[in-house]
Amino acid sequence: MTADRPEDIGVATAARWQLTVERVGDDTALVHLAGSWKLEDRLPDPAGVAPQLPPGRPIRRLAFDAQGITAWDTGLLAYVSKLHEWAAGKSIEADLAGLPDGIQRLLRLAAAVPRRQTGAEAARLSWLARVGTATIATWQAVRSTVTFVGEVALALVALLRGKARFQGFELAIHIQACGAQALSIVTLISFLVGVILAFIGAVQLRQFGAQIFVADLVGIAMAQEMGALMVAIIMSGRSGAAFAAQIGTMQVSEEVDALQTMGLSPVEFLVLPRLLALMLMIPFLTVYADLLGILGGAFVGVTMLRLTPTEYWVETKSALTLADFAMGLFKGEVFGVLVGLAGCLRGIQCGRSSAAVGLAVTSAVVTGIVWIVCSDAILTVIYHVFGF
Repeated sequence: MTADRPEDIGVATAARWQLTVERVGDDTALVHLAGSWKLEDRLPDPAGVAPQLPPGRPIRRLAFDAQGITAWDTGLLAYVSKLHEWAAGKSIEADLAGLPDGIQRLLRLAAAVPRRQTGAEAARLSWLARVGTATIATWQAVRSTVTFVGEVALALVALLRGKARFQGFELAIHIQACGAQALSIVTLISFLVGVILAFIGAVQLRQFGAQIFVADLVGIAMAQEMGALMVAIIMSGRSGAAFAAQIGTMQVSEEVDALQTMGLSPVEFLVLPRLLALMLMIPFLTVYADLLGILGGAFVGVTMLRLTPTEYWVETKSALTLADFAMGLFKGEVFGVLVGLAGCLRGIQCGRSSAAVGLAVTSAVVTGIVWIVCSDAILTVIYHVFGF
């Protein structure tokens, strides 16, 4: 009994493959495969075997005879795989012993790998299951973050006791990367931020003849807020991303596992030097950014508002106090710690593939910026409410 071919297939195409089904014993159907079974041969639908099953008692076992096959490729593999799935759905046992050895090995290999859950399958979860899954994932993320922060705190205590183990030249390298090598981008961004603040203020204050107060606006904004904030965002996209990429790559190459095998703490050896470098360099970069922002405001005041450099300097000096700079420095130090923690945390949590490194870098930047903005809002409210 030969399987039906589509009407548009010619004789040559129909002669390439042959499929016959016969009953062997009481409950076994033997599928004879012959000819060429390749993708270009327009192979039959596996469900077409059902109408050809011999009548009588239900078929409980499906066997194969592939001795007549002259050529095959992945087309035969796909056909047999779909036929196997169809038989499983009908509670029919499929005996693959009669198939070519290559087909049997590939099917065993495919069966050994669990099927990945697709988005369509995940979408079938009920809303309660989705809420529970999200809650569990959030709790695990919070717990891992708190654990990491605790390990960093213990590493800092070990550093104060002189027992932290890390390489001194690594600290020097990260200080250079977080300090001197960041000056160019900090210079450009800070100067332009000062120019933008001064220009926006000048457009409004010039209507009231109060151009001189542009110096107050730029000076206070840069000292209290914008200097530390812009430096932190720059360092999050620069150093935080670099930390996540470096440690994530070490995770992929199993260097972090090697450190643990040698009895070295990855937090002390990898995280501590990077965190210390940011904590040491952020205050200097913040002061530098404040001065560059004030200089940008002075550029607008002198060129656009016709103020003299002396007038602008005197007004800025009268508007600013050491408390304004102290607030910006404190914020900068907090931001530096958060940027270092975010970058190193995502690096430690990185998976074991190149794609995971990219995700860790993205997550480090996003996490760092979110932590910076949230902490900035909290510190600003505390400063102004309690009058520090």
